[in-house]
Amino acid sequence: MSAELIEKISKFHDIDEYRELNWEGTFQEYLEVVKEDPNVARTAYQRVYDMILSYGKEEYMDNKKKITSYNFFSDPKNNGKDAIFGLDIPLMRLVNVFKSAANEYGTEKRITLLHGPVGSSKSTIARLIKQGLEEYSRTDEGRLYTFYWKMPEDLQHLTGGSETLADPMNEDPLKLIPQEWRPKAIEALGIENSRYDVKVRGDLNPASRYIYNELMKHYDGKWEKVMDHIVVRRLLFSEKDRVGIGTFQPKDEKNQDSTELTGDINYRKIAIYGSDSDPRAFNFDGEFCVANRGVIEFVEILKLDVAFLYDLLGATQERKIKPKKFPQTDIDEVILGHTNEPEYRKLLGNEYMEALRDRTVKIDIPYITKYTEEVKVYTKDFNSRSVKKHIAPHTIEMAAMWAVLTRLEDPKKHDLTLLQKLKLYDGRTITGYTQDSVKELRKETEREGLLGISPRYIQDKISNALVSDKTDSSINPFIVLNEIEGGLKNHSLINNEDERNRYKELLSVVKQEYEDIVKNEVQHAISADEDAIAKLCANYIDNVKAYTQKERVKNKYTGQYEEPDERLMRSIEEKIDIPDSRKDDYRRSIMNSIGAFAIEGKQFTYDSNERLRKALELKLFEDQKDTIKLTSLVSNVIDRDTQERIDIVKQRMIRNYGYNEESATDVLNFVASIFARGDTKQD
Repeated sequence: MSAELIEKISKFHDIDEYRELNWEGTFQEYLEVVKEDPNVARTAYQRVYDMILSYGKEEYMDNKKKITSYNFFSDPKNNGKDAIFGLDIPLMRLVNVFKSAANEYGTEKRITLLHGPVGSSKSTIARLIKQGLEEYSRTDEGRLYTFYWKMPEDLQHLTGGSETLADPMNEDPLKLIPQEWRPKAIEALGIENSRYDVKVRGDLNPASRYIYNELMKHYDGKWEKVMDHIVVRRLLFSEKDRVGIGTFQPKDEKNQDSTELTGDINYRKIAIYGSDSDPRAFNFDGEFCVANRGVIEFVEILKLDVAFLYDLLGATQERKIKPKKFPQTDIDEVILGHTNEPEYRKLLGNEYMEALRDRTVKIDIPYITKYTEEVKVYTKDFNSRSVKKHIAPHTIEMAAMWAVLTRLEDPKKHDLTLLQKLKLYDGRTITGYTQDSVKELRKETEREGLLGISPRYIQDKISNALVSDKTDSSINPFIVLNEIEGGLKNHSLINNEDERNRYKELLSVVKQEYEDIVKNEVQHAISADEDAIAKLCANYIDNVKAYTQKERVKNKYTGQYEEPDERLMRSIEEKIDIPDSRKDDYRRSIMNSIGAFAIEGKQFTYDSNERLRKALELKLFEDQKDTIKLTSLVSNVIDRDTQERIDIVKQRMIRNYGYNEESATDVLNFVASIFARGDTKQD
């Protein structure tokens, strides 16, 4: 029985893929691979840049500026688990740095430094690049190779008694060709149509160089004989296995040791090889060695001790490291660091770090300043698939709105509010402002997006709301906004009382915006009776027709002809701000529209004219509001007829806007309380 189960499980294993990923061959076979596909010999920057491009890109215009969005940063391989939103421009700048480095224009000799406030996705970007490179190395397009030495018994003294010895830094096998031969050797391969010129820089690391030299002596300089001991194998990047992906995180300054970057002597092997300066007795397992041909991430890079600084400077400009007791060793890797605002300010003020500043390309990774993009950050984690409680409409949107408002600088234009600025940034239209205005608004800011509230704070408060017992089946914007306000008292990153008070004022702005939104929704739900709107429209048009043609209207109840109902017509027209002096023009325009529809064989209905439809809805809402007695919701006494009408409205809220029973009741009660206060302001 167990054998059958093992056999079932084994069918999930793709043996052909395994063999392809674990391919081994001779040096001759590798040269044939390079001739067929020169991309296997790309540099680390070229491989990272091509990996990002392999996911595709999209271009769009934003404020008359062409923006390139790279699909890679949407994390399609993991269904958007680490997707990055609202940072297309910073990410475009980052990819341009990689492009420049891939073409060897100079940035390959720099540290790429992601700089921004806490929680702005710096670590996520680094994680995506590391994971992407791992996955890319497993594809045909991203494959690369390294080698190991294979020795017969009479030469195993060179490898410490072992039959094989892997190259400790996963070097490209082309490095086995001596530097003085390489240009002619690469020319002899006849490589054509390569995207990049094949340029193999640097020499072998000390361990492989030692064995290479000993074998050259053994075979009296016959290089081809030395190559018989080379077995080329496919190289798969893996952070877990410490292959091609390195991560360095500074620890306590007293415990930092630069050997963590460059490796250290293996004292057990000194007994085998007899000297601590024998390269075979050295562990090339520092993070720089591990990351060779791939990428190394420096977490909080500016917290590095000065002893590490010298290693870092050489690794960037010269692309070499200096292991203890050995000559400088060539490396080829993407050096990616990230740091926050206080650490970077410290760097600017430290004259001893001038060399590091000079060798750094800084990419600002700010907070998101587009409201709808911020919403995506939270809906990724809090949605119907991952959360059991119902999240009422606008809950996440209001939290996101407040977060973005805290990051925006007050506009210098006195006629523009901060909320209006947020909407402009989000692509909404505001009278008197254009796309050029948005560009101007962004230019006049100094540190917008580098200050404000982190997304983590919002995520924590939504989580608190979800586990609270304030509601049974749902959470609403007020529960989350109250959680946010309550947490401001103890927020560790708020430096002064003025800042805290500003954040509280912005909460009031968001609450007012929410009031306007839900009043509008309830209004639509109450006036969503199509038959009632159609009847009101027909009545209005009958009266307008009689008015414009100077006729009388037949009363359908009494059968008597009466003057047009001026009070009815004005009660509708006033809803859309038609002044008394313009009523004749407006009524004639309605009749002209009806005539135009008739000529085309169409019937004019209440939704044929957008302004008229809005006016009819507002009028019906006013009438129904009184009929439904919405204000009575705040009391406990509701008659049966009123309850039935309220239930109809509630069902429309559930069906049309995504509420559940509890949240729809909460919203109706909230709007009812507004009317109970006598607040009849219409949006």
